[in-house]
Amino acid sequence: MANGFGSLYVGASAIQSQQNALNVVANNLSNVNTDGYVRQQVIFADRNYTSFASASVSAQRLGLGVDIGDVVHARDVFLDKAFRSESGRQAFYAASYDAVTEVETFLQETQGKAFQEALKDLYEAFGEFAKDPSDAVNQNLVMQKSSLFVTRVSNLNKGLQDYQLTINKKLTDDVNRINELGKKISDINLKIQRIESAGVETAMDLRDTRDLYLDELSSLAKVSIREEIDGIVKVQIDGVEFVTETQCYPMALQEDLKTGFKTPYWPQLSDPDAGVYTQVFNTGNACAENNTDVGEVKALLLARGDHFASYVDMAGLSQYEYENGLANSIMMNTQAELDMLFHTIATAINDILCPNTTAGDTLGTGNLPATATTADGQTITITKDTKILDAENCAVGSDGKVPPEELFKRIGCERYTQATVNVGGQDVTVYLYNEEDTSDLSKCYTIQDTKINEKLVEEESLLAHKKQTGEIAYDLGEQLENLWDQANYKTNPSDTTPCTFTDFYIKWIGEVGTVGSVHHTTATSLQSTKDTIDNNRQMVVGVSSDEELTNMIKYQQAYNAASRYINVVSSMIEYLLQSV
Repeated sequence: MANGFGSLYVGASAIQSQQNALNVVANNLSNVNTDGYVRQQVIFADRNYTSFASASVSAQRLGLGVDIGDVVHARDVFLDKAFRSESGRQAFYAASYDAVTEVETFLQETQGKAFQEALKDLYEAFGEFAKDPSDAVNQNLVMQKSSLFVTRVSNLNKGLQDYQLTINKKLTDDVNRINELGKKISDINLKIQRIESAGVETAMDLRDTRDLYLDELSSLAKVSIREEIDGIVKVQIDGVEFVTETQCYPMALQEDLKTGFKTPYWPQLSDPDAGVYTQVFNTGNACAENNTDVGEVKALLLARGDHFASYVDMAGLSQYEYENGLANSIMMNTQAELDMLFHTIATAINDILCPNTTAGDTLGTGNLPATATTADGQTITITKDTKILDAENCAVGSDGKVPPEELFKRIGCERYTQATVNVGGQDVTVYLYNEEDTSDLSKCYTIQDTKINEKLVEEESLLAHKKQTGEIAYDLGEQLENLWDQANYKTNPSDTTPCTFTDFYIKWIGEVGTVGSVHHTTATSLQSTKDTIDNNRQMVVGVSSDEELTNMIKYQQAYNAASRYINVVSSMIEYLLQSV
């Protein structure tokens, strides 16, 4: 221990160290509610010793007091990594559940009335029509309920499309935020490097801010974070460099001019002029097994899909193709299933009102193939499988004309094209069915491209209701009524149990509810895990006001003790000097 005036230095070092410790405590208390702040802890250390004599046992050394060896910026890297991983997965399922919830809202209620009632009303209208197809009241009821059904299904589809655009806006905002966070992290990296390069000071506040940005970034995308020895943090998003030692590589957005949908891509890995884009997120493998179900942006991309869907997207898919493709997008899948319901109803009703047969059954297979000439002079080759109107057995409207009017009409083409074909030396008039062309949706019975036949709107008696002999077509009315009780329809390629139109809707709602329940349960479970990890993390990095106040009292008492020690040493020195 120092003697004489050296003891004053010991006391002064104690006062100085305790004062600095009090400053650290004050800083912790002032930031007790600051987001991302990590508490600072003081570690005391001995000051240098001075050797002044040698002895047989050991050297005699003079201590110079106490000093602050370090102010610890405590973090647990393992808890940080676990928190960010669970945060990303929770954000993925929370965003997915929000999309499902919105779909459920649309399906349960459309403009103040449940969509299911539009189906029920249409069924009841055809039930009344079946009793007497020639009754003008029943014909009018069919037209009213059909128009209402088309309106409601169109509004529902429009609502789903609008929500896709809402998701698109949210996705755009998230990508912009990711770029903003990347730029801020890159700037902080450089500031930390400048401050800590001398090895004297630790940029604690900057590190806290950077860690807060990394936490937020981890909820938006799957990130890999690595801190270098010089304090620089490198960040990868889905395996691609995002923040490096020198700069940030921001994402860009590729816009679909038809839908307005935007998809993030890496400009440094793409060649837009050549039409080559390297997308940031691979949405085709999002699953827990691969640990790729991470990040809000990927969930939004999946939920939104890449276009406005129709039944065409679902038609012809195998179960595997469906479950690994369309089924993963809640919005596109819902649109496709809704359109499949509409398409099935519209084509089934039209096929009863305007029944088709094959050219082989009508003209005889021995006369085919043959060349048919349309009214505008075009020639068409027809085979035995070519669909044509069953002109002999179809019912007609009040005008008695063939072909009868269809109820649901495509905006891109008429149902039939009249043509003349030579059979056995005689010209026969046939009505060729214009097949749906999936390359041109305006020629398909989709929600977007189908309307109620305007001729029937003006005169509902043109609706087929009588045989060509003049008798009332009760059998036609019966077919339309029975249509709703036939269990021939499936919601999607994974559906193995055929159902009726009425059950179709119930099963559809149940399917959406099941998906929503899975996402909700997963998001809730992950939120609980995330909160548990965060609580454990806060035990390490969080500021406890009670603990800090306890430290304040401890350091204050130590400061007072050091002051009294200096007073005693001062009095001793004064006494010695006076005595001499």
